[in-house]
Amino acid sequence: MRDVFRLSALCLAVAVAMAGCKIVPDPDPGEAASAASGQTDEARMETYAQEIWQPKVLPVIQENLVPLAELRSALAADTDAAGQQHGLRPEGEANPWNFAVSGEGRIVEAKLDSRAAKLGVDTTGDGAADVSVQLGPVIRGTALRDAMPFIVFTDFRDQIEFAKLANALNATAHAAIDRPEGDVIGQTARFEGVFTLRDPAKIELVPTMLEVGG
Repeated sequence: MRDVFRLSALCLAVAVAMAGCKIVPDPDPGEAASAASGQTDEARMETYAQEIWQPKVLPVIQENLVPLAELRSALAADTDAAGQQHGLRPEGEANPWNFAVSGEGRIVEAKLDSRAAKLGVDTTGDGAADVSVQLGPVIRGTALRDAMPFIVFTDFRDQIEFAKLANALNATAHAAIDRPEGDVIGQTARFEGVFTLRDPAKIELVPTMLEVGG
Protein backbone atom coordinates (compact mmCIF):
# COMPACT_ATOMS: atom_id res chain seq x y z
CA MET A 1 0.00 0.00 0.00
CA ARG A 2 2.88 2.33 0.84
CA ASP A 3 4.43 1.62 -2.58
CA VAL A 4 1.18 2.59 -4.28
CA PHE A 5 1.03 5.79 -2.25
CA ARG A 6 4.64 6.69 -3.11
CA LEU A 7 4.05 6.03 -6.82
CA SER A 8 0.96 8.22 -6.83
CA ALA A 9 2.83 11.02 -5.08
CA LEU A 10 5.66 10.77 -7.59
CA CYS A 11 3.28 10.94 -10.54
CA LEU A 12 1.56 13.97 -9.03
CA ALA A 13 4.90 15.74 -8.57
CA VAL A 14 5.89 15.06 -12.20
CA ALA A 15 2.54 16.30 -13.47
CA VAL A 16 2.84 19.54 -11.48
CA ALA A 17 6.37 20.12 -12.78
CA MET A 18 5.33 19.53 -16.37
CA ALA A 19 2.39 21.92 -16.00
CA GLY A 20 4.85 24.69 -15.23
CA CYS A 21 6.94 23.99 -18.34
CA LYS A 22 6.59 25.72 -21.71
CA ILE A 23 7.76 24.08 -24.92
CA VAL A 24 9.73 26.57 -27.01
CA PRO A 25 10.53 25.66 -30.66
CA ASP A 26 14.06 26.02 -31.96
CA PRO A 27 14.54 29.46 -33.57
CA ASP A 28 15.07 29.80 -37.30
CA PRO A 29 18.84 30.23 -37.87
CA GLY A 30 18.32 33.04 -40.37
CA GLU A 31 15.96 34.93 -38.08
CA ALA A 32 18.29 34.41 -35.14
CA ALA A 33 21.21 35.80 -37.13
CA SER A 34 19.15 38.82 -38.17
CA ALA A 35 18.10 39.49 -34.59
CA ALA A 36 21.66 39.11 -33.34
CA SER A 37 23.02 41.55 -35.91
CA GLY A 38 20.12 43.97 -35.52
CA GLN A 39 19.60 44.04 -39.30
CA THR A 40 16.31 44.08 -41.16
CA ASP A 41 15.71 41.85 -44.18
CA GLU A 42 16.15 44.89 -46.41
CA ALA A 43 19.52 45.71 -44.89
CA ARG A 44 20.77 42.14 -45.14
CA MET A 45 19.70 41.81 -48.77
CA GLU A 46 21.24 45.19 -49.59
CA THR A 47 24.53 44.08 -48.08
CA TYR A 48 24.40 40.75 -49.91
CA ALA A 49 23.62 42.42 -53.26
CA GLN A 50 26.57 44.77 -52.89
CA GLU A 51 28.89 41.92 -51.89
CA ILE A 52 28.09 39.83 -54.98
CA TRP A 53 27.81 42.67 -57.52
CA GLN A 54 31.42 42.94 -58.67
CA PRO A 55 32.70 39.36 -58.15
CA LYS A 56 29.62 37.45 -59.33
CA VAL A 57 26.80 39.44 -60.94
CA LEU A 58 28.81 41.47 -63.46
CA PRO A 59 30.89 38.46 -64.62
CA VAL A 60 27.69 36.48 -65.34
CA ILE A 61 26.40 39.38 -67.44
CA GLN A 62 29.66 39.75 -69.35
CA GLU A 63 29.90 36.01 -70.01
CA ASN A 64 26.38 35.92 -71.47
CA LEU A 65 26.29 39.30 -73.18
CA VAL A 66 24.84 39.20 -76.71
CA PRO A 67 24.33 42.13 -79.12
CA LEU A 68 20.66 43.09 -79.13
CA ALA A 69 20.36 42.96 -82.93
CA GLU A 70 21.77 39.42 -82.96
CA LEU A 71 19.40 38.33 -80.22
CA ARG A 72 16.40 39.78 -82.04
CA SER A 73 17.25 37.75 -85.14
CA ALA A 74 17.65 34.60 -83.05
CA LEU A 75 14.32 35.17 -81.28
CA ALA A 76 12.54 35.76 -84.58
CA ALA A 77 13.89 32.47 -85.93
CA ASP A 78 13.21 30.28 -82.85
CA THR A 79 12.47 31.61 -79.38
CA ASP A 80 13.27 28.37 -77.57
CA ALA A 81 16.54 27.89 -79.42
CA ALA A 82 17.52 31.51 -78.70
CA GLY A 83 16.73 30.93 -75.04
CA GLN A 84 18.77 27.77 -74.89
CA GLN A 85 21.73 29.47 -76.56
CA HIS A 86 21.69 32.89 -74.91
CA GLY A 87 19.14 32.90 -72.12
CA LEU A 88 19.31 32.66 -68.35
CA ARG A 89 16.49 31.61 -66.08
CA PRO A 90 15.70 29.81 -62.82
CA GLU A 91 15.07 26.07 -63.02
CA GLY A 92 11.73 25.18 -64.57
CA GLU A 93 10.45 25.59 -68.10
CA ALA A 94 7.54 27.71 -66.86
CA ASN A 95 9.93 30.53 -65.97
CA PRO A 96 10.56 33.18 -68.65
CA TRP A 97 13.96 33.67 -70.22
CA ASN A 98 16.21 36.53 -69.18
CA PHE A 99 18.88 37.90 -71.50
CA ALA A 100 22.01 39.97 -71.01
CA VAL A 101 22.35 42.32 -73.98
CA SER A 102 24.42 45.16 -75.33
CA GLY A 103 23.20 47.76 -77.77
CA GLU A 104 22.86 51.38 -78.72
CA GLY A 105 20.32 53.70 -80.24
CA ARG A 106 18.88 57.18 -80.38
CA ILE A 107 17.01 58.50 -77.36
CA VAL A 108 13.50 59.46 -78.49
CA GLU A 109 11.82 59.62 -75.08
CA ALA A 110 13.04 60.67 -71.65
CA LYS A 111 11.36 60.71 -68.27
CA LEU A 112 13.96 62.03 -65.86
CA ASP A 113 11.80 63.86 -63.29
CA SER A 114 10.43 60.71 -61.71
CA ARG A 115 11.53 58.09 -59.21
CA ALA A 116 10.79 55.62 -62.00
CA ALA A 117 12.98 57.53 -64.46
CA LYS A 118 13.69 55.94 -67.82
CA LEU A 119 14.88 56.50 -71.36
CA GLY A 120 13.05 55.39 -74.48
CA VAL A 121 15.65 54.28 -77.03
CA ASP A 122 15.16 53.56 -80.71
CA THR A 123 17.60 50.78 -81.63
CA THR A 124 16.08 49.85 -84.99
CA GLY A 125 16.01 53.27 -86.67
CA ASP A 126 12.26 53.48 -87.15
CA GLY A 127 11.84 56.47 -84.85
CA ALA A 128 9.96 54.57 -82.12
CA ALA A 129 11.29 53.54 -78.73
CA ASP A 130 11.81 49.78 -78.56
CA VAL A 131 14.01 49.66 -75.44
CA SER A 132 13.04 51.25 -72.15
CA VAL A 133 16.21 51.81 -70.11
CA GLN A 134 15.18 51.95 -66.47
CA LEU A 135 17.14 54.56 -64.51
CA GLY A 136 15.31 54.39 -61.19
CA PRO A 137 15.67 54.57 -58.33
CA VAL A 138 12.43 52.65 -58.73
CA ILE A 139 13.23 49.79 -61.14
CA ARG A 140 10.63 47.21 -62.03
CA GLY A 141 11.09 43.48 -62.42
CA THR A 142 13.30 40.67 -61.19
CA ALA A 143 15.48 40.16 -64.27
CA LEU A 144 18.79 40.72 -62.49
CA ARG A 145 18.00 38.25 -59.72
CA ASP A 146 16.49 35.63 -62.02
CA ALA A 147 19.39 35.77 -64.48
CA MET A 148 21.92 34.75 -61.82
CA PRO A 149 22.46 30.96 -61.86
CA PHE A 150 24.03 31.00 -58.40
CA ILE A 151 20.94 32.56 -56.78
CA VAL A 152 18.52 29.77 -55.81
CA PHE A 153 15.16 30.36 -54.15
CA THR A 154 15.58 27.53 -51.63
CA ASP A 155 18.65 29.27 -50.19
CA PHE A 156 16.37 32.00 -48.83
CA ARG A 157 13.89 32.01 -45.98
CA ASP A 158 10.75 32.73 -48.01
CA GLN A 159 9.27 34.55 -51.01
CA ILE A 160 9.34 37.87 -49.17
CA GLU A 161 13.08 37.73 -48.53
CA PHE A 162 13.63 36.59 -52.13
CA ALA A 163 11.66 39.57 -53.44
CA LYS A 164 13.71 41.93 -51.31
CA LEU A 165 16.87 40.56 -52.90
CA ALA A 166 15.50 41.47 -56.34
CA ASN A 167 14.85 45.01 -55.11
CA ALA A 168 18.34 45.21 -53.61
CA LEU A 169 19.97 44.14 -56.87
CA ASN A 170 17.94 46.71 -58.80
CA ALA A 171 19.02 49.37 -56.31
CA THR A 172 22.66 48.35 -56.74
CA ALA A 173 22.32 48.62 -60.51
CA HIS A 174 20.80 52.09 -60.12
CA ALA A 175 23.69 53.22 -57.94
CA ALA A 176 26.27 51.87 -60.38
CA ILE A 177 25.26 53.93 -63.43
CA ASP A 178 25.54 57.63 -64.17
CA ARG A 179 22.07 59.06 -64.54
CA PRO A 180 21.87 61.50 -67.47
CA GLU A 181 20.55 65.00 -66.94
CA GLY A 182 19.18 67.78 -69.07
CA ASP A 183 17.85 67.48 -72.61
CA VAL A 184 18.97 64.08 -73.86
CA ILE A 185 16.48 63.67 -76.71
CA GLY A 186 18.35 62.92 -79.92
CA GLN A 187 21.50 61.76 -78.18
CA THR A 188 22.93 58.26 -78.47
CA ALA A 189 22.59 55.79 -75.62
CA ARG A 190 24.98 52.85 -75.38
CA PHE A 191 23.96 50.24 -72.86
CA GLU A 192 24.47 46.83 -71.34
CA GLY A 193 21.96 45.16 -69.08
CA VAL A 194 19.41 42.46 -68.47
CA PHE A 195 15.76 42.06 -69.35
CA THR A 196 13.05 39.45 -68.95
CA LEU A 197 11.56 38.34 -72.25
CA ARG A 198 7.94 39.47 -72.45
CA ASP A 199 7.67 41.25 -75.77
CA PRO A 200 10.83 41.45 -77.96
CA ALA A 201 9.45 44.63 -79.52
CA LYS A 202 9.23 46.38 -76.12
CA ILE A 203 12.22 45.57 -73.97
CA GLU A 204 12.32 46.83 -70.37
CA LEU A 205 16.02 46.85 -69.51
CA VAL A 206 17.80 46.99 -66.17
CA PRO A 207 21.08 48.63 -67.21
CA THR A 208 24.43 47.66 -65.74
CA MET A 209 26.31 50.09 -68.02
CA LEU A 210 25.01 53.27 -69.65
CA GLU A 211 26.71 55.95 -71.70
CA VAL A 212 24.78 58.90 -73.13
CA GLY A 213 26.15 61.46 -75.57
CA GLY A 214 27.01 62.14 -79.14
